[in-house]
Amino acid sequence: MIKTPYLLFLGDAPDQLAAKVAQGIKDWRPDNAVGQYRMEGCKADLGLADMDLAQARAAGARTLVIGVANRGGVISAAWKKVLVMALEEGFDLASGLHNLLRDEPDLVAVAEACGRDLHDVRVPEVEYPIANGVKRTGKRVLAVGTDCSVGKMYTALALDAAMREAGMKSTFRATGQTGILITGDGVPLDAVVADFMAGSVEWLTPDNDPDHWDIIEGQGSLFHVSYSGVTMALIHGGQPDALILSHEPTRDHMRGLPGYALPTLEALRDMALPLARVANPACEVVGISVNTQHMGEAEARAYLAEVEARLGLPATDPFRFGSDKLVAALAAL
Repeated sequence: MIKTPYLLFLGDAPDQLAAKVAQGIKDWRPDNAVGQYRMEGCKADLGLADMDLAQARAAGARTLVIGVANRGGVISAAWKKVLVMALEEGFDLASGLHNLLRDEPDLVAVAEACGRDLHDVRVPEVEYPIANGVKRTGKRVLAVGTDCSVGKMYTALALDAAMREAGMKSTFRATGQTGILITGDGVPLDAVVADFMAGSVEWLTPDNDPDHWDIIEGQGSLFHVSYSGVTMALIHGGQPDALILSHEPTRDHMRGLPGYALPTLEALRDMALPLARVANPACEVVGISVNTQHMGEAEARAYLAEVEARLGLPATDPFRFGSDKLVAALAAL
């Protein structure tokens, strides 16, 4: 188990979105977030206390978590000095990057010498089956996005919290490094061998009570040429009964792809629903989740009202305005 609480390492993150792993932990497990460590040039800020290693240890932090999700998931050479110092100061290290801590000889050597642990959460620990497409009992909902990093995980976590509060049976099913660091369990889907991705989602969302909802953490986007495969695995392996469309309306291009414009919500609906009905013919699009963090409140509410009128579906920013509309739509299925 990863020791808590955490010092969240933001490194030299080029923007706020690059620190989405740390942001997710801070927003959903604030008791585990002692402070943040930022290097020179870091353009992300969680609003936590900036701490050096000694201050964080004195405040009780046990693990330095790499809270940055960069393109390719690599451990930057510029971070190495801090990571080594953290081990020497008595911290364990935890990372969800594709570039594994255990594959860095210098970090392994220092960890062994100091008696510290290295935690790579993006390593599959189960021999997952190939998907068989057999219908499972229970209900499942999946958020699908017009782009990467538009709020699919926040949608799922907000839904799970609201459904539990309403007395409904639900379980958040983590499929990425941030979700796993928040909940302590899940499938690191984008690290699973391609032939077994859909099967791992079947494994993650087994038979359950007829009125139980698995809230599956979404990943990637069908429209993102870099990461569409992981979305496809979730759609077919998850066999969702309900889809929620997720969107961030202020972007002028796909994340990391300047030559690609974002699709419309209508295009996402018309692409995702037929694919979902391959595995579950009863699947329905039940609502829309909009990430309005870069909008003022009046602008955000006006946009949500316009989207509701245009698509005929309930729309909300579940983190900002609550997810009651989406919970009601699911309860009606």
